Amino acid sequence: MSGFVEKPEPLQVPGLVHLHTGKVRELYRNEAGDLVMVASDRISAYDWVLPTEIPDKGRVLTQLSLWWFDQLADLLPNHVLSTELPAGAPAEWEGRTLVCKSLNMVPVECVARGYLTGSGLVEYDGTRTVCGLALPEGLVDGSELPAPIFTPATKAAVGEHDENVSYEEVARQVGAETAAQLRQATLAAYSRARDIARERGIVLADTKFEFGFDGDTLVLADEVLTPDSSRFWPAGQWQPGRAQPSYDKQYVRDWLTSAESGWDRRSEQPPPPLPQHVVDATRIKYVEAYELLTGTGWS
Repeated sequence: MSGFVEKPEPLQVPGLVHLHTGKVRELYRNEAGDLVMVASDRISAYDWVLPTEIPDKGRVLTQLSLWWFDQLADLLPNHVLSTELPAGAPAEWEGRTLVCKSLNMVPVECVARGYLTGSGLVEYDGTRTVCGLALPEGLVDGSELPAPIFTPATKAAVGEHDENVSYEEVARQVGAETAAQLRQATLAAYSRARDIARERGIVLADTKFEFGFDGDTLVLADEVLTPDSSRFWPAGQWQPGRAQPSYDKQYVRDWLTSAESGWDRRSEQPPPPLPQHVVDATRIKYVEAYELLTGTGWS
């Protein structure tokens, strides 16, 4: 069992039709047919959307995505049309709302990995492959790969796991031409972002992108290169052979699996609310990632 501990009721805004409640975002359509994405302060872990929010998280994700869209603009078009609040929208949406093109979305999570960790490490330990791609012997948790790899996944519903798939399976699902476009765009965007992050003292271990088509044009969509969609590690503390410190929700995961939480993730019971010290420490991680990457103080 997993999903929302407490599923929120979306706000009703005149002129907007609510389409979907995601783990973090609420999705609406305006009268012009554009999508309106609103990033909440919700946080998820172990396939649960937790009952406790992290203040400012949605604004950090939105503002960091906008910054990255600018860094990648010469490589890929993106779906952002405007950051202006729709008429009648509540003031709390300020800074966390994007008006976006409605795209024909590709049903693939486009993951790029430059370092071995997470589900990739689990597969590698068993088969010396990741998504069917052979890797050299001797790699450990946190090892840098010889070159970045494209390791796609199927997009899961709330409360379910994304499932890693082979490139061949993606080509079968979406066609060989589209699969090749996805791989090229994913690796190009990852490589650009990895180099930018490295200059700022951050290791971009892996990240996932989502793409859609505007006619025949492949367009970068959703959030981009945030702590929710990426693994960011402090470069000065990177040490292969162990779990790395990170700028993301690892603090939340660690607390949930600690004795203090009293929660058994293998049970069917939902996770408990987060204590204030975990909320505060997690917010600091998100803000720190934003400030280090953009070079701008958070306010």
